[in-house]
Amino acid sequence: MSSEVWDAEAVSLGLRGTRFEGRVQHLVSAGSTNTLAIEAAQAGEPEGRVWVADEQTAGRGRGGHAWHSAAGDGLYLSALTRPRLGPVEAMWISLATGLAVQTAVYQVTGARPDIRWPNDLLIEGKKFGGILVETSSSPAGTGGTVEMLRYAIIGVGLNVGHAEFPEDLRETATSLRLATGTVWPRESLLVALLAALDVELDRLEAELIPGSPSFGDHTDHTGEGAGLLERFAAASSWVRGKSVRVGGGDGYTGVTAGLDQRGFLRVLDDDGKTHTVLSGGVRPR
Repeated sequence: MSSEVWDAEAVSLGLRGTRFEGRVQHLVSAGSTNTLAIEAAQAGEPEGRVWVADEQTAGRGRGGHAWHSAAGDGLYLSALTRPRLGPVEAMWISLATGLAVQTAVYQVTGARPDIRWPNDLLIEGKKFGGILVETSSSPAGTGGTVEMLRYAIIGVGLNVGHAEFPEDLRETATSLRLATGTVWPRESLLVALLAALDVELDRLEAELIPGSPSFGDHTDHTGEGAGLLERFAAASSWVRGKSVRVGGGDGYTGVTAGLDQRGFLRVLDDDGKTHTVLSGGVRPR
């Protein structure tokens, strides 16, 4: 997806009928696509605009971690969305994005990634992708108006064509190329990802907004009728029964025990106490 082969018309055609049609901007290099998206959101840009870069020089992940962004090898993008949701549902956006990435990778490559709650994409136990959702909300007002999201910036970084990694990442990182033996077209992955994300965002609003046809539908745990939390739990081996360590040296160990109604992970520690993971990394024990 270098500047020489970027086909904006093909991307727009592939995204016809979605909120992202005709709104994808390709950059050879960017500091952080999330930063560009936040600036546009704060300036009043409507939802649907996407920034995609061949490399990021200041890419970042959840918790302020840096993201290794090799030039020309990865897919680095940020989408400006304005979902009709409250801040309490912000975690759901990250989970929905994980499902969209999983769908897109499977459609293009045939590989089915695992999702490590809340935002890591894994193949064969190694990380090849990450999600960073950054939101801003409007305060609750008088007269009963509730706090709502002003915007949600959905950032995704995927290792696609990397043939190798720096020595300090080789044990934990991989790419679609290394995992499958094939160099996959990033343009196809981009279109599949944004198309799947468009579907997931529509489903999310339908599930959470009162008056929508699917509002509150958590009853069907199989097939298309299942709610987001049930679908995420089915798509991730990390939601239930995984032996994990949470946090760093002052953290704790235990076994994952499902998601709460807000989408946060629950962990039953070794002393029998149930924790809700609000922050801190979750890693295998």
